[in-house]
Amino acid sequence: MRGTLRQQEGRAGLALISPTLVVTLVVVVVPLLWAVMLAFQDVRLINIRRVGIFGHYTLENFTYVISEPGFWSALVNTLVYTVAGTALSIAAGLVAALALRDRFPGRTLVRASILVPYVAPVVAVAFLWEVMLNPQYGIVNTWLSEPIAFLSQARGTFLGIEVPVALLTVIAFEAWRYFPFAFLFILARLQALPKELDEAAVVDGATPTQRFRYVIMPQLWRIIALLSVLRFVFTFTKFDDVYLLTGGGAGTEVVSVRVYNFLTARDDIGASAAQAIVLAVVLVVFLVIYLRFFSGGAREQG
Repeated sequence: MRGTLRQQEGRAGLALISPTLVVTLVVVVVPLLWAVMLAFQDVRLINIRRVGIFGHYTLENFTYVISEPGFWSALVNTLVYTVAGTALSIAAGLVAALALRDRFPGRTLVRASILVPYVAPVVAVAFLWEVMLNPQYGIVNTWLSEPIAFLSQARGTFLGIEVPVALLTVIAFEAWRYFPFAFLFILARLQALPKELDEAAVVDGATPTQRFRYVIMPQLWRIIALLSVLRFVFTFTKFDDVYLLTGGGAGTEVVSVRVYNFLTARDDIGASAAQAIVLAVVLVVFLVIYLRFFSGGAREQG
């Protein structure tokens, strides 16, 4: 009887999770396997109908992609864009959450307005930035002594230091657009903090800086670590923001834009798939390293 009940429970559990398994197979596993298969074959748009599972597999696509001029610079741009965009968005979200933590008149309206960059269509906000930063009629350049082509100038000099102007601009756009995401997470954690801890620190004479360092931040490390992982993954594979602002020009080409260019401009499906696989492998390596170090830090804190 016990075995029969267990079998019934097992069949019931399988029936419950089968829709999720089917969706995962269709939406995730099958496209992934198809992309891997394309990455190891010489596939172009003209011969894609003749491609099959038992085609001629080769490593030429990966050799071609890695040796192609511009790949390593695009990978470096991707890492810089991802790390800087992630750090700035989380830092801005932390500042906004701390500023809007306490009650004040109109707090709900201000909190809601902060979400506008995140919920607004990316095409609309990208066009807004293009207009604002235009060197001829953009409002930002009216405040400068000399106009700067923020989205088409690869290099510029600031305080005697050469800086990548366009790359810094798309990083600033990334931080501005996605800091509300971090704001929501951090604000929710701040609202859940026991007020007794903050009140005890005030009674003990702790300064605002000391309260932030020793009371608030230890409670936020885990949520900031989670945000770092999520934003790193999302930003590392980001395509639309960079493409809409610069099209990958002026030293802002990231690997995702490079994959798109291989697919559309060269009709080289195999090379674009190989490049996407390389991007995924690099992302997995960085995540494994990050999670390994974070897990060690979490155990030490525990």
